[in-house]
Amino acid sequence: MALLEVEDLHAGYGRIEVLHGISLELQPHTLCAIIGANGAGKTTLLLALSRLIAAKQGRISFDGRDITRMASHDVVRAGLAHVPEGRRMLANLSVEENLLVASQIRPDLNRKTEIGALYERFPILGKRRDVAAGSLSGGEQQMLALGRALITRPKALLLDEPSMGLAPKLVDQIFAIVAEERAKGTTILLVEQNARKALALADDAYVLERGTIALHGSGAELLGREEITAAYLGEAEDG
Repeated sequence: MALLEVEDLHAGYGRIEVLHGISLELQPHTLCAIIGANGAGKTTLLLALSRLIAAKQGRISFDGRDITRMASHDVVRAGLAHVPEGRRMLANLSVEENLLVASQIRPDLNRKTEIGALYERFPILGKRRDVAAGSLSGGEQQMLALGRALITRPKALLLDEPSMGLAPKLVDQIFAIVAEERAKGTTILLVEQNARKALALADDAYVLERGTIALHGSGAELLGREEITAAYLGEAEDG
């Protein structure tokens, strides 16, 4: 049974519909990649799944519950955590204050223990715990964004362009963290412009075009298709 099921999802902004009948499944303990050109609707899809924008039509179920009309904070409590594009730091708060704010969604957890575990995993965050988040480098901010999501102990992660704007060495580091989290059994839906790296990690993958699903297959299958290679895996994708 799929952990996340999306049926005939229509969503957008005001009168503008961006997603036109999206249906997909995210299986437990797998990584599913969503690739597509800019403007295809990838970010809109994640915003709709995390209930940051409303669905105009369709159904979203997570862990056996209908979350189509659920409040966004209740979606996080249900175990679906969203790491947005652009990282969205609370820039004037310190690293630790950002983590403390995120942890409030799960009052059942021991904050000191959870934050300590994150500092062990991301030592640079521990070293910079008292530094304002807005002063961090892009790579450090991305680690903090991941840390804020992981501190909620999610059943599934929605990752929106985690490598965007990072130097190649940092891109490799972020993808290593994503791979490590997947190996731990966390279910991941990954939206990523670096299609080659995303598909190489993906168990399952969808190609989004103009708000609809154009192709679906395993990551390996889509990596092997010439039309995908030509459209999404050129030199520009690694730049």
